[in-house]
Amino acid sequence: MNKSLVTYSLIFLIFIALFGFNFFLSLIGNLLLLVFLVPLLIFLILLITFNSLKSKVNTCNQCGTISLGINNTCMNCGANLEDLNPKSSESLTNPSETTIEVKAEEIK
Repeated sequence: MNKSLVTYSLIFLIFIALFGFNFFLSLIGNLLLLVFLVPLLIFLILLITFNSLKSKVNTCNQCGTISLGINNTCMNCGANLEDLNPKSSESLTNPSETTIEVKAEEIK
């Protein structure tokens, strides 16, 4: 009876060691996945949020004020933001090509 108890206890210890080692390896692998995948997931969520907010940004064609797509009128000058004038938006995107004429006046 003593030999069978020792034999069974050795077999039990070998199985515990094998399953414990497997558990330890899977635990380390899962922790490494969390360390690398959670920041990637957070980055993707921030990127999607940034792109959705970027699509809602409106620029006033008259004064150049930037606002979120909440209002239909500019908060600064009161212009309608839904009217898209390609000439004025073109002048905002290429300021080096525009010419500003200044008239001098004499002050008395």
